[in-house]
Amino acid sequence: MYLQEIGPDQALFAPLRVQRTQRADGCQILQSPEPLGRYASKLGDFLEYWAGQAPERVFLCERAGDGAWAQLSYAQALQKVRAISAWLLAQKLSPQRPVLVLSDNSLEHALLMLAAMHIGVPVSSMSPAYSLVSSDYAKLKANIQLLQPGVIFVEDYQRFAPALQAIAPLHSAVLLAGSRGACPDGATAFSEIMRSRNEAAVALAAAKVDGDTIAKFLFTSGSIGSPKAVVNTQRMLCANQQAKVQVWPFLKATPPVIVDWLPWSHTFGGNHNFNMVLCNGGTLYIDAGKAAPGAFDLSIRNLREISPTVYLNVPRGFDMLVLAMRNDAALREKFFAKLQVIFYAAAALPQHLFSELQRLSMDTLGRAIPIVSGWGATETSPLCTDAHCFQTRSGVIGIPVPGTELKLVPGADKLEVRVRGPNVMPGYWKAEALTRAAFDEEGFYIIGDAVEFVDPQQPEQGLLFDGRVGEDFKLVTGTWVHVGSLRVKALDALAQVAQDIVVTGHDRDEVGFLIFPNFALLRQMAGRSDANASNEDLISQPSVRAEVARGLAALKSQGGGSASYAARAMLMLEPPSIDAGEITDKAYINQRMVLARRSDLVLLLHAEQTDKDVILPAGG
Repeated sequence: MYLQEIGPDQALFAPLRVQRTQRADGCQILQSPEPLGRYASKLGDFLEYWAGQAPERVFLCERAGDGAWAQLSYAQALQKVRAISAWLLAQKLSPQRPVLVLSDNSLEHALLMLAAMHIGVPVSSMSPAYSLVSSDYAKLKANIQLLQPGVIFVEDYQRFAPALQAIAPLHSAVLLAGSRGACPDGATAFSEIMRSRNEAAVALAAAKVDGDTIAKFLFTSGSIGSPKAVVNTQRMLCANQQAKVQVWPFLKATPPVIVDWLPWSHTFGGNHNFNMVLCNGGTLYIDAGKAAPGAFDLSIRNLREISPTVYLNVPRGFDMLVLAMRNDAALREKFFAKLQVIFYAAAALPQHLFSELQRLSMDTLGRAIPIVSGWGATETSPLCTDAHCFQTRSGVIGIPVPGTELKLVPGADKLEVRVRGPNVMPGYWKAEALTRAAFDEEGFYIIGDAVEFVDPQQPEQGLLFDGRVGEDFKLVTGTWVHVGSLRVKALDALAQVAQDIVVTGHDRDEVGFLIFPNFALLRQMAGRSDANASNEDLISQPSVRAEVARGLAALKSQGGGSASYAARAMLMLEPPSIDAGEITDKAYINQRMVLARRSDLVLLLHAEQTDKDVILPAGG
């Protein structure tokens, strides 16, 4: 019952097996009885291997200026990586002088990242939002001062010129300019470093790389204060990919083909997805789209041409994909043609999107494509659990992958989850106090999330994500509001209007919602085809407000008491701000930051005298 077959003798997923130990202190330990297999000591081994085993196989693809796909084979990638590595060696880099990348995903970004890791130089791909969206560059400046990079790469110098000017006094790095713009005076052109040669020195440096070598500095989203630099070692990344292939054995039989936009500045795109392709000899089509209005059109264009074998995205991206596929049979045919698995992460997928994806695959193929998830963090490189079986509902994050232990700690009506294993970071860079605070006395990383069992009597059925421990709050009645699960239920009830929801009501007597609208759906609902209709006009439409009231009433009708529904809601005109930390570039909402930044709206929402912008459940 747990296997979805892809052939007469070949299982798509490994069987679900978990070992649970109940301790006297009330904690539970979960782990896989399947030991973690032998894994490589460094990612560079995989590039060397596939360049030898499948030299002509396409590894990386990117749209060129003429719209065609520029391609690099494994052999070509290795040749270029060795040349770049030779140049990097001449720059005298180290963990104290790493490589910093400020650009979006690209072929040059990928080659530089691979080259740095190949010779044991840490690379830090930083969110482009810190450079292109931010107005004060505060996070960028803090990160530069922490890392003190020896090389800074930008794909398009002109695009990043204001950010580079803002940080110029803070570093002494060599500026490396990519091929998408002119190379300014004083900078080194990326095309120039491709001519470097020193094969013996590169081979010697690569041979010294081992599991303890720092591969990356990845920054957390920085929801409180400045972002932290998470040390990612070669061991973490390689162990994680070994665990992945043990729960997804089909990756060995069918090298993955993915079309992916997820930024390499984050662990989902940069570690889970990119490394999955590299380690299994797959092909990555670099998607220049994003899960944002307008930008996702590029993703749709790519999916009209390329049929992925695995498709990975965040819930916001699936929301946009479903909307595009509903009335486009050709897109559906191309998307599902070779698809084996759909994977979502970074936030819970609302059930209506899960069900719609299943329906679309059934209508297209006559069978449902498995839709699965996993769970982890930047500090765990990232995978800790994987839901490797055919699921019938959203929200299941699965069971521990081989090599990873979970400790479930009861408290405050929750099961807090902690993690230990070779996939867990050694600590935060230059932050000893933060590192000590991040681990408990047994060496488990305190991730700050909560989980619950699908069925406590059958742990192999998996875990459900139960929100961030720090996001939950009490009403004045003393009742706990579980923000994570309530948000997902609310997104289903308000599927016709809500892009995302922030839950309010801390120390009040009822719950409220700040709703970030899906303006594309609102435009359809209001019957407004005029592209110039303002968003302010849309959220004031009676039909839109009525739909919110209906959704609030539907949620209330499910029962469960005052903590399980919202008694009032307000539609947000201003979208969540990346600059202010309200949302990441993976489209994950920071509940705490939104509540702090929009405290005036929270007060208005919960005012004793109901404001005209506040919407109440239909029927009182």
